[in-house]
Amino acid sequence: MPHPSTTGPVHRLVPAPAGRIHLVEQGSGPLVLLVHGFPESWYSWRHQLPALAAAGFRAAALDVRGYGRSSRPEAVDAYRMTELVADNVAVVEALGERSAVIVGHDWGAPIAATSALLRPDVFRAVGLLSVPYTPPGGPKPSEAFAAMGGPSAGQEFYVSYFQEPGRAEAEIEPDVRGWLAGLYAALSADTMPPSGAPDPHFVTAGGRMRDRFPAGRLPSWLTEEDLDVYAGEFERTGLTGALNRYRNMDRDWADLAAHHGAALTQPSLFVGGALDASTTWLSGAIEAYPDTLPGLSAAHLLDGCGHWVQQERPEETNRILTDWLAALPV
Repeated sequence: MPHPSTTGPVHRLVPAPAGRIHLVEQGSGPLVLLVHGFPESWYSWRHQLPALAAAGFRAAALDVRGYGRSSRPEAVDAYRMTELVADNVAVVEALGERSAVIVGHDWGAPIAATSALLRPDVFRAVGLLSVPYTPPGGPKPSEAFAAMGGPSAGQEFYVSYFQEPGRAEAEIEPDVRGWLAGLYAALSADTMPPSGAPDPHFVTAGGRMRDRFPAGRLPSWLTEEDLDVYAGEFERTGLTGALNRYRNMDRDWADLAAHHGAALTQPSLFVGGALDASTTWLSGAIEAYPDTLPGLSAAHLLDGCGHWVQQERPEETNRILTDWLAALPV
């Protein structure tokens, strides 16, 4: 019988508060839960699943509620952070485990961090890719994002654009594949707009987000077949479930009020791209890690890397992850 680390990935549907969560697992050993961001799926971790399995871990990459083959509740507030934490806890239990390491990229990073913050009894360590940890609190998110654009600036921050129900869907859904290709290229090191070009994180008044996307070339990490996988999922599900994450940020701010300023004390890891706006805009959050992530083993900024860290630099990300995981106390 082949060793579990040499067998291919296995698809599963498990019960969770969302209804059902779809995940793909590979390997045996300590559980590592992998949480994707926007606009992606479990497939974002396709390079990590076999590497973690080969290193002696049970890797499970899920489709966050609203994505892929996971359930898509209708209510907007079903996508608040506390609900996503409950899904992650349910996945660990459904897999027959009592604890897990949780690793997240993009939106998956704050989902992972909040899971570790609220349920330290379940999540014994946390890895964050691309989006640095910022403790709950600060100004109300909708007001902060509105202040980043507005009529005086003649442009609107993409988060504000996403927060209005139906608006981004109207732009994306007529051409899901083209829109995804443009966004992936806009935030990738080898295809992002040059310095001084209009920033794709902002929408011109009366315009569309895709107006600032580069056209005609896929980033080197993304094949036509990879793009087909992502586009096929969103063409089937629509974008509302995914975008509803953005529409709950004020609810999250209120829900987590008791945790304002809280540090994450578990063992932690950060990996970001040096060319990613998430790491440059939030450089102050990285500088605050001695206080906010006292269990941090290392913060890696990968030179010449954009936003899609584990896909742009899979071998380097795999080495960092497996070294960190191997050094964790069991």
